[in-house]
Formats: sequence, structure tokens, C-alpha cells
Amino acid sequence: MLRWRLLSASIIISLLLGFIFLDYHRLGDTPTGLWMIPLLLVVTTLATSEALTLLKSGNLEPVPWAVYGGTLMVVMGSLLPIFYELSGSVYPPDCPFGQLGWATIMTGTALIVLFVSEMLRYEEPGRVIMHVATGLLVVVYVGVLLSFLVALRRFHPDHHWGMIALISLVVIVKVSDSGAYFVGRSLGRRKLAPRLSPKKTIAGAVGGLVFGSLASVVYFCWLVPWIFGMGADSVTAADWCCWVFYGLILTLAGMVGDLAESLWKRDAQQKDSSGWLPGLGGVLDILDSLLVAAVPAYLCWALGLVGPV
Repeated sequence: MLRWRLLSASIIISLLLGFIFLDYHRLGDTPTGLWMIPLLLVVTTLATSEALTLLKSGNLEPVPWAVYGGTLMVVMGSLLPIFYELSGSVYPPDCPFGQLGWATIMTGTALIVLFVSEMLRYEEPGRVIMHVATGLLVVVYVGVLLSFLVALRRFHPDHHWGMIALISLVVIVKVSDSGAYFVGRSLGRRKLAPRLSPKKTIAGAVGGLVFGSLASVVYFCWLVPWIFGMGADSVTAADWCCWVFYGLILTLAGMVGDLAESLWKRDAQQKDSSGWLPGLGGVLDILDSLLVAAVPAYLCWALGLVGPV
């Protein structure tokens, strides 16, 4: 299992680094985030497919085309500023919709589409509202939360800081996940949430918090200046506290995201969201912690807890 886990992780990391390299170096002076679009659309489609499969296991079947259309509409809404700049214009900084407003508008549109899809197939009462509600759950869980990753990438006019923000989320959450996994296997005795995820332990959770905090400090204090050539001229005690706090917030949010997906899988009586990736499960099994942690991550950057000064 560990061998397959490492192999799948290596493939994912290699692909991710490839897209990051293309997007960061902006071949042809392309808009910030353009090279991430193919990966994002593939991930959106696969994650939606897995979510629909989990719902179907619980005898919940919203109209598939409406759910796929909804999640893709939301993600495409978050990408509209990129397409706007691709036309040769500069996306207006005072646009009333901002970075996340388009995704919000598309979420409302997706709800309308879900209702229309149920109108078209309506035969008898009983499960219409449940299907609309579960369809909207997928749209929000996959589409809206993924749009925060786009917002992080484009959160600052300087595309360097947007990449720093996005990578900080991935590094902290995945290092904390790995720390929790290995500490839990070595020292874990007491279960954290045995009914939801029997393999998670309290020791693993503590290890994840420690590793996540350390990853945040190492990333901002050393890796950002080394890789990007950017950062504070002088590091203060306040900076260290902010980095540690940021790491703790993202690690805790990642744990909630992991347990949330475990709750969904247990309710659907499924071990993994799919078998796409041997040793890791499905796309949602990889994204679960990132999706939830993306929200507080964006909030921390927007409030200035971390980022350029």
C-alpha cells in the first residue's frame, strides 16, 4: 500500500510541478493562472463524477448533466478574469464582481439549472428537493471551493505573490497530512474519530499540527526567499507568530476537510471516492483537505496575516 501511495503521489507531484512551472514563467506573457486551467477543468470533472457516484450509492441521483454543468459553470466563472485578460484587456481592479463574485453568480445560476433539470424529468412527488439539495451540495463542494484556489492564484496583482499564496496552501496542508500519517502509524494509539476514519489517531492529529506549523515557517522564512527571491527584508517575532498561526489554521481546516469527506464516504458506505489513484483513492481523497483549507487560506491572505507588506 505504501509503495502504491508513494508512486501515485510522485506522479501527481510531477504533473502539478509541470503546470506550476508553465504558469509561473508565463510563457508568451500569458495571463496569471492560464496554464492551470486544463488541470483545473480535468480535476473539476473527475471530482464531480466521484461526488455523483457517492450520492448514487446513497440512492440520491440529481440530474448528472445539471450537476456537471453547475460545477463547471462555477469554476469557469472564477476563471472569467483570466479569459478577459486573454483578449488583450486588463481586468478592471474596481470591477463590482471582484475575483469571487463571478463564481457566486454562477452558483445561483447552477441552482436554477438544477431546478429546471428536475422540472424536465418530474414524474411523481417525493425526492425532488432532495435531488436539488444534493446537486447543489456537489456544486458548492467542488465548484465553489475550487474557485478559492483560483482566487488564491490571482489574489495579488503581482503574479509572484499569487503563486506563493497557492503553493503555501498545498505545502502546508500536504506536509501536515504526511506528518499526521507517519506519526499516527508510529505513535498512534487512541483513535481521533473511529466511526468516521478508523486509522486517524490523536497522536497523528498532533503530529499534523506540528508538521503544518513547521512547514509554514520553513516555507515563508526560507523557501520563499530562496525560490522566488521575495519576502520580508527582516523577520520579526510577529512574522513568526503569523506563520505559525497560518500553519495551524490551514492544518485544522485540512483535518476538517478530510473528516468531512470521510463522513460522506461512510454515509455512502464506500472506502474511497474512486479507484483512480492506487494507494490514494480518488481525486476527492486528495483534494478533500485542500478544498476546505482554501477558504481560510484566502481569508488569511486577504486580511494580511501573511503576504507582502
